[in-house]
Amino acid sequence: MALALYRKYRSATFSEVIGQEHVTAPLMQALSAGRINHAYLFSGPRGCGKTSSARILARSLNCEQGPTPTPCGVCGSCKDLAPNGPGSIDVIEIDAASHGGVDDARDLRERAYYAPVRDRYKVYIIDEAHMVTTQGFNALLKLVEEPPDFLIFIFATTEPEKVLQTIRSRTHHYPFRLIPPSVLRAHLEWICQAEDATVEPAVFPLVVRAGAGSARDSLSVLDQLLAGAGSEGVTYARAVGLLGVTDSALLDDMTDALAVGDAAAVYGTIDSVVEAGHDPRRFAADLLDRLRDLIVLDAVPDAVSKGLIDYAGDQADRLADQSRRIGIASLVRFADIAHTTLTDMRGTTSPRLMLELLCARMLLPDAASDSAALLQRLERLERRQAMDADAAAGTPAPADPVEPLARDRTAGPSEVSEPAPESADSSPPDEVVQEQVAPPAPSPVAPAGLPAASQASSESTDLRHLWPQVMLALRDRSKVKWAMMNEVQIASVEGEVVSLQAPAGLARRIADDSNLAVLRDVLQSVVFGNWQLTVTSAPSTNASPAAPADRPPAADGEPMPERASRPARPARSARPAASESVPSPPAAANDGVDEESDEFHRTDRSGGDAEAAAIALLQSSLGARPMETS
Repeated sequence: MALALYRKYRSATFSEVIGQEHVTAPLMQALSAGRINHAYLFSGPRGCGKTSSARILARSLNCEQGPTPTPCGVCGSCKDLAPNGPGSIDVIEIDAASHGGVDDARDLRERAYYAPVRDRYKVYIIDEAHMVTTQGFNALLKLVEEPPDFLIFIFATTEPEKVLQTIRSRTHHYPFRLIPPSVLRAHLEWICQAEDATVEPAVFPLVVRAGAGSARDSLSVLDQLLAGAGSEGVTYARAVGLLGVTDSALLDDMTDALAVGDAAAVYGTIDSVVEAGHDPRRFAADLLDRLRDLIVLDAVPDAVSKGLIDYAGDQADRLADQSRRIGIASLVRFADIAHTTLTDMRGTTSPRLMLELLCARMLLPDAASDSAALLQRLERLERRQAMDADAAAGTPAPADPVEPLARDRTAGPSEVSEPAPESADSSPPDEVVQEQVAPPAPSPVAPAGLPAASQASSESTDLRHLWPQVMLALRDRSKVKWAMMNEVQIASVEGEVVSLQAPAGLARRIADDSNLAVLRDVLQSVVFGNWQLTVTSAPSTNASPAAPADRPPAADGEPMPERASRPARPARSARPAASESVPSPPAAANDGVDEESDEFHRTDRSGGDAEAAAIALLQSSLGARPMETS
């Protein structure tokens, strides 16, 4: 019968213990200095080397060359206490799980006062020490507190908090830890070379993950795989089948479907998981692990080279592409949903239904109102132009969904010119109001790649789509500034530099730092980012002056306010000759807006209904209908 790998490759010296240098180095130094304590407490997860280290410590203490950190390996004590040795009569191992009662403790206390038969020290290794009852610890308390010079206790436990405090305070406590994946993988590769076994590189991450940081558990899994390997060695497909883990191809299909919001592919992958005989709970757990790796890869692009995640070269490139396409906000929300659903899956009678509900929540961020879902929706707007406002506006669906999508990726939204209403004392204004029409809704699956110019346009398109929300937020902040900037249009977007166009008379006032600062704050609160704003004057048309005419009534039936009802303006100084020679009527009208805006600011400082007056007068100057104020 072949010896199990975890027994065959058990550590014989402190230098052979892997992943516990924070424990082995101080112990070796204490042995070198001869500072030996009468009681030790080794704690940590299972399979990390607690009992093996206790045996090595006993071997180092009783070596003929000792106490020494490097046992000679040739004396009688070293041979007896070797990993596969018969054991020593002076080193007694007790399993507290079956010998933790008060009677066992009393029997140990009676025999402990006898001197060792051959070796220097009499060592008691009490494994699973947390299983000793309170009465048993009380029976040992006096012996542990004041033992004979030749007596040493080594307690090993996975739950040190359950060891009696009075016992724990009399020991030197060394906490063991889980073995890092990189260290454990190197150890497994070394063992496979020693065993002359052929193992595919993709198998080692599966073994490390199955072992969960335990050297003993990982070696047990590897031993099973080696036992069932064929002439070709341990293959990835064979390892997936034996360990019951999810095939990476299924995880790739699921993440790719989530990246584009393809519900048919998502539920098709779930059906493949069930048809292949995989446990939906295990698939959900493996999906959560994959999402964790994608989050780490999005935050640290070189996570593979740094050892934060363990994937082969082609698989690492595939994960990097998935993390870029999904986005960090979506990944975090997906991981949170998967974690919550895994908790709900415990004891469920229909794990497939829970898995399908998990995916349904991932695919429907619009149905949730939490901050994670809102952030994902905003990220989707920025990344994939998920603009569905055209459906509410009644825009007819295009006959060919592919060509309009490409056109939407390469060009900004179309603009339709509508003439402004005629004023009561002037000709129809030469300025036209640019109304934004949303582009057709994109198909669920976006194109694989876009040129740089197209990507810049798509940034521009998203900002135009969100601009009405920016104006609403500005109105809540300041109605006067909202009335002033209501005619502002986006000219272009270069990175985070936004160029705005405003009527010639308003451009100079809007460009003032105090006004741009308010607009910049509102833009950052709605769209996020560090935006820079520039304002230019909109080009004016050459329209011939016409005789004044009565204003058309407003939509609600009320007439527009007459020019005569405006507040009296102070006398104006004579214009320079250069300004009088300008033939364009809009220039004079726009210039009048400047002075009327000064009047509004004076009215605002003096109190009263400044906001209502400002909005009404400013809109009437631009030839627009008055707007109701809240």
